Amino acid sequence: MSLNEILHTATSGLAASQAGMRSVSNNIANVGVSGYARERTATSTAVTAGRVTGVLIGEPARVADSFLENAVFRRGGDMGRSEAVSSYLDRLQALLGAPGAASGIAGRIDAIAASAARMTGALGSPETIAQFTGNVADSLASFRQLDSDVSNLRGDVETELGFTVDRINVLLSQIHDLNDQIAQTGGQSAAGAENRRVAAVDELSTLMKVNVRQQADGRMTIDTASGQVLLDRRLRVLSYPAGPGVSQPTYPAIDIRFAGAVGSTGAATGDRIDSSAVGGKLGGLIDMRDRTLPAFTEQLGVLFTGLAQTLNAAANAGTTVPAPAELSGRASGLVGSDRLGFTGGAVFAVLGADGTVLAKTTVDFDALGAGATVDDAVAAINAGLVPQASAQLVDGVLSIRATNAGTGVAVAQSTTAPSARAGSGFAQFFGLNDLVRSGSSALVPSGFTAADVHGFAAGQTAQLAVRDASGRVLASYTLTGTGGPSFGDLLSDLNASPLSGFGSFAMDDKGRFAFTPAAGSTGATVSIPADSTDRLGTGRSFSALSGLTGGASGLRDAAAQAGILQDPKKLPLARLQLGAAVGEIAVGKGDIRGAADFVAGLAAAVDLGKDGKSTVASSASQLLGRAGAESAQASSAYKDAAARRDDATIRRDNFAGVNIDEELADMVVLQNSYSASARVITTASAMYDTLLAMLA
Repeated sequence: MSLNEILHTATSGLAASQAGMRSVSNNIANVGVSGYARERTATSTAVTAGRVTGVLIGEPARVADSFLENAVFRRGGDMGRSEAVSSYLDRLQALLGAPGAASGIAGRIDAIAASAARMTGALGSPETIAQFTGNVADSLASFRQLDSDVSNLRGDVETELGFTVDRINVLLSQIHDLNDQIAQTGGQSAAGAENRRVAAVDELSTLMKVNVRQQADGRMTIDTASGQVLLDRRLRVLSYPAGPGVSQPTYPAIDIRFAGAVGSTGAATGDRIDSSAVGGKLGGLIDMRDRTLPAFTEQLGVLFTGLAQTLNAAANAGTTVPAPAELSGRASGLVGSDRLGFTGGAVFAVLGADGTVLAKTTVDFDALGAGATVDDAVAAINAGLVPQASAQLVDGVLSIRATNAGTGVAVAQSTTAPSARAGSGFAQFFGLNDLVRSGSSALVPSGFTAADVHGFAAGQTAQLAVRDASGRVLASYTLTGTGGPSFGDLLSDLNASPLSGFGSFAMDDKGRFAFTPAAGSTGATVSIPADSTDRLGTGRSFSALSGLTGGASGLRDAAAQAGILQDPKKLPLARLQLGAAVGEIAVGKGDIRGAADFVAGLAAAVDLGKDGKSTVASSASQLLGRAGAESAQASSAYKDAAARRDDATIRRDNFAGVNIDEELADMVVLQNSYSASARVITTASAMYDTLLAMLA
């Protein structure tokens, strides 16, 4: 080997040692940085014409395992979703309060029951009555506030969802730019860009579940968990018209579009994200917005309906002392020409200020005949009370007014055959003595049959949607009422609509519509995002009359009767002596027999339609129990998912991360190699000097 060859070999050794030292320095500078893959400079023997001529130095390359990196990406999606769900369920739990708290839902209902029991033992003192009505008012206010808080929470979810979409787009754009940079390195080291790309994909994987594939040119392609392409050689972005962050009946899907010019979106790809199946934080937010929180609101509405029916049933069974001059009901959804639909009988009386019967009539609704209308019942009432009082039905609101000053009217159930339509007595159905009122709900089942006229005018519509268990809209349909005049025609229309592919609709014996998911659509639910129907001008919509969803319970504008809150004497606790004849006293002061009805009603099971029969207290406990269980499960799922992702991250970093001891050992080897190459150069230089001296 010539001296030139020796010098060249030694010089290449120096360069190789320096390149290795640069990699070691970078590694030591990034020790402990999660996601950083250590660098190694590849070297090989240079051979020319069969002879070793030094060291070939390659570009620094990342020491990483793509399988371990992909494991981190996959587990990041599970962690991101469970973290988002757990966070918002914790906030929901905070709104519900601590278990057993007096300010909680269950505590409020217990307070109503306890104060009702106190009324029975205190001879109906104004203080105990005021406490009872105050507890009712406080409970309704608490229900309304909780409903509003959950609605605001849903708005917060929507706001964060918009921010998440924006962050996903930023990361996709960043990864796309790094892809181009890595693919165009021209053989130079791309380790730095690759590390930045892995960090970006690491964050992206927590925001949505992704599938990542490495290409031969160094690029990464990214798909959603369901196979929708987000990034190949062309960038896609998520397009979502984020609103003001308020609760809405429905939300648009997230479109996947090609990226246009800087800051703009291009043509649609035809793909969209419309369910929580996308995974990650985005999937968790969609699940909370479209499934979990609406389901809680639905159940809260059902609970309110049960409480209102229980309290109003007891209140409408009695009267006050003295009786009120007028009983004015709420909008029932009925008009005078409607089928009456009542069985049994009710007693209507006009009373003097001292409780003396001035006029009295018992209306046997069965005797009116199967074809009797609401007008027939009003006429029968007037036939027995005129001239002392008169009844009328206007826009679905029944009222009975005493004619003379100082007199009042009262209604009671027949003891032999109590009146009933859809399980509600006559006074309760029309709300003549309600304790709880709502401007948007009749608070009782409608009692309509399939043959009854639905009464929706042309142009009035109700939009229905079926969602799967993940909250994704499977199908939607606009109900117009043009398929026929009856509720049965509406039912047939629904069962022939696109919704029928995921379940069937039916009416029960109380006129309530119900949706039963098909075998392949377990967990599917129906919602009514928009409804402009108004039955025959009564102000009652399809949503309110059908009972198809708890969201139409009327909770948002429900309240206790203001007159009763202002004057406890207006709580109808007295009961008519049905055997009292005209001229006899039928009710007297101090009669608080109705207090026992409130106690009994709160302890009895109430029919909640598709949610079965349950006491109000039990329904409240179930609602809170479900919310608590979901929160606990979400917290546990988050801890498990975080632990699995941490484990995958540790495994990845153990393989690719920097070990300071190994780097120091490599540094010693490289230093020794550098010293050895330097000594070879020194020796070769001395040999040159010796040769030159010999020639002088």
